[in-house]
Amino acid sequence: MVGGGIIGLVTAWRAALHGLSTAVVDPEPGGGAAQVAAGMLAAVTELHYGEQTLLGLNLESARRYPDFADELAEASGRDLGYRRCGTLAVALDADDRAHLRELHALQQRSGLAAEWLNGRECRRLEPMLAPGVRGGLRVDGDHQIDPRRLAAALVVACERAGVVFHRTWAERLTVVRDRAAGVRTADGDDLAAGQVVLAAGSLSGRLAGVPDEVLPPVRPVKGQVLRLTVPERYAPFLSRTVRAVVRGSHVYLVPRENGELVVGATSEELGWDTAVTAGGVYELLRDAHELVPGITELPLTETRAGLRPGSPDNAPLLGPTKLDGLLLATGHYRNGVLLTPVTGDVMAHVLTTGELPDEARPFTPTRFAAALTEQPA
Repeated sequence: MVGGGIIGLVTAWRAALHGLSTAVVDPEPGGGAAQVAAGMLAAVTELHYGEQTLLGLNLESARRYPDFADELAEASGRDLGYRRCGTLAVALDADDRAHLRELHALQQRSGLAAEWLNGRECRRLEPMLAPGVRGGLRVDGDHQIDPRRLAAALVVACERAGVVFHRTWAERLTVVRDRAAGVRTADGDDLAAGQVVLAAGSLSGRLAGVPDEVLPPVRPVKGQVLRLTVPERYAPFLSRTVRAVVRGSHVYLVPRENGELVVGATSEELGWDTAVTAGGVYELLRDAHELVPGITELPLTETRAGLRPGSPDNAPLLGPTKLDGLLLATGHYRNGVLLTPVTGDVMAHVLTTGELPDEARPFTPTRFAAALTEQPA
């Protein structure tokens, strides 16, 4: 396993449970994008036009989450911060309201459960909302989990399942007779493997030795996130995830049971830049303040920036490549945390049987190569 973020870890854990001897190569297992992510499990409110195929995979993973969370909590002895709290998406002006109405129509056409509320009903659910809220969507099936706790639990579960950790960088894929055969680490060790899974998030396209024709088309998409603390005198501040589009920018507030409030997130195509900027922090606080004015009274405890692994169609790359022995589990973009359960199951299945299950077939890594070869001259 090249990469020890939540996708690499869940794949390693599931593979080990299926009886495979499994190793993870990563200098800091449990790190990566999960340390920045808010952990919204938002298959319904994250629906975008043109992503109906991805919706099916998102819904399937959301369906598996309760059992997955219970199993992982038991295997690791860790609390994952999984909350079945629901989500409220609201509109602050007429344009936002029209956008939200369109989203609601798309959700209804897709057979999803979402209830339209007027502004007064939204504020009855969440009294801290701004008086100007014009309406919203109540989605009781969109929940949350704490990605940092999720990652830590996966590390422990992997260790207990016998996964071996090599805490160093994978420097180069080893290819022997046109087959992936392992990796060379930055420490100079050659690790042999019958199958190699490249699950390095936004770094997946940078592993040396991977032939150009199978190199994953994954790019980094920067996201800045803030964390605040809700003092006990303000609790309960919010009872569920609240999100909105403010002047065309998406903002969300995710309240944790431990009093943390996560505010995010920017989306910036800036390559490998991970600097927290004054502009990014200002925009998030400005938009969050318009949504929930009382947020300015809360202590600001952390600012972070991370890189989402984006793919050309915003959907993951799952399964075998055209190079024998090399598989991909990357490109999850906005949905890495949500897709953790189904990704682990899919990758364990293909590693043990050689076949992609039905739910993952639209997300084969070969779909991009096929699209290129089918283009007219």
